[in-house]
Amino acid sequence: MLTHYNFCKIHTTLKVTPAQAAGVTETLYDTDWIAKLVAKRDPKLGPRGPYRKRTAQPDDIPN
Repeated sequence: MLTHYNFCKIHTTLKVTPAQAAGVTETLYDTDWIAKLVAKRDPKLGPRGPYRKRTAQPDDIPN
């Protein structure tokens, strides 16, 4: 949310984004840019291991 406000949303009184007003960037970004940043940072998950077989207990059996 903070990234969207600072880099994507144009402030009405400033007429630019807060990041542009602060001199951090000259580019107006969109939400696709944010999504790519998140996807790049998230670790890639590997394959799951085998499940452990559950042994039925007398309390676990439905009536």
